[in-house]
This record gives sequence, structure tokens and C-alpha cells, in this order.
Amino acid sequence: MRIDVNAFLGPYPFRSHPDTTPSGLLQAMDRVAIQEAWVSHLSAIFWRDPMEGNASLYQTADQHPRLRPVPALHPELPGWPRALAEAAERHAPCVRADPTFYSLPPAGHAMRALAAACGDRGLPLLLAVRLEDGRQRHPHDRAEVLPPSAVRSLIRSDPKVRLIVTHADREFVEEVHFGATPAEAERILWDICWIWGPPEDHLAQLLHTVGVERFAFGSGMPMRLPEASVCKLDLLDLTPAERELLDSGNLRRFGSSAL
Repeated sequence: MRIDVNAFLGPYPFRSHPDTTPSGLLQAMDRVAIQEAWVSHLSAIFWRDPMEGNASLYQTADQHPRLRPVPALHPELPGWPRALAEAAERHAPCVRADPTFYSLPPAGHAMRALAAACGDRGLPLLLAVRLEDGRQRHPHDRAEVLPPSAVRSLIRSDPKVRLIVTHADREFVEEVHFGATPAEAERILWDICWIWGPPEDHLAQLLHTVGVERFAFGSGMPMRLPEASVCKLDLLDLTPAERELLDSGNLRRFGSSAL
């Protein structure tokens, strides 16, 4: 089974991209044998209140069970505790927040309070380092890249916090992982969409030094082609057990309280 932790629905405001309707996403999943995708509302990340996209995300997930909703939370807007409670009631696999897109301090008081509340609910909090390559970003796309220090601060802020971090490259993963205690590192799961495969072999290096159990399959589609993440794994010398962990096992275990 292959689960994609990092997929999106809805248009991106700064350039055209492939079909992000549910049918388009499901077709892309079928191309590369993705059985399930954890999906976020791409447009809502840029709205004043990103939580306004959650209702349509839930509706889509009800109609298409292969698409699991990842609702957005904004910790400085009214109603986020209610939105978190709804996510838990609807058995969302995780929730997301994008503080650099919300112009919030990434590890400030509001984000630490949100992370702690997610930990109390048993829900992982998903954070994206970036959404777009900086060389391709539109001048109006001014969100800062999430700093590694924010991930370290949030994971240390409460022992129940669990983080899923997407769109991180090798240097980012190494800076956080090797600056964390073993107990802290066990509460962070990284997706592979932004990590180079051959010939640089950054992913192979991280699987060896950080550990296979710390990574999960993620595509970033439709902003990125899902075939890229599949090929990176196909080109590695993995045992069947290691491949199963990367395709779905680590993610299912990490999100087990919500699955």
C-alpha cells in the first residue's frame, strides 16, 4: 500500500498547474499506484482565514474516501480550538499550519499553543518548509521559508507534540535531526518530496544516517509530479520491508491515533 502524506486540492494563485480537482488528483494517484492521499486545501493557505477551506475539504473526503482531509488551523484566529476538535471528531489523520504564510512567528507563543493542543488531541501537526522553489516564485509570493530552528523549538515545547514536516531538503533534515535528542527525533516524520535522489543520492544518505523509520512517501502533487517521488524509491537498493515502511508503514504508525 502506498500513502501520500503531501497532496493538494484547489488552484495555486501564482501559476497554472495540472488538474487539482478530486478527479484529477485521483487520476494522478492511479498513475503511480497511490491508494490513499492526505490532502490539504492549497488555495486556503493564502486566504485571510485558511480554516474557511476545511468544510469543502471534509465534503470532498466524504465523497472520495481515498482522499483523507488535512484541515488547516490558524492559531491567532478565533475558532481554531473548535476547528481542532472537529478534526479529531472527523478522524483527520493530521492537521496543518503554515505560520510563514500567515505572517506568524514560526515558533512563537501561538504556534507553541497550537502544537501543544494538537499533542493533547493525539493529532500530528504538519508543517511545510516551502511550497515552491525560490527560483520560480512570483514576486507577490513573499512567505519566508520555515527555519529549522522553528521545528526544533516546537518539538521541544511539549513532549506530546508530533510533527510531520514536508518539503524539507537534506540540509534542513540534518540540521534538525542531529540537533535533537533521540526522543525528540522520534516525534518527527519527514516526507521525501524535496530530497534529491540519484545522482546526488541525498535520500540514500539520509536513510542511512537518519534512519528509514523517520521518512514517509510524499509527492507534493500537483505542484510536483508524483512520479518523481516514486522513482527516487525505485532507484534505491531497499529491502521489501524498508520499502513498505517508506510507502506507508511509517506514516500509518505515526498517525495511528487518528487512523
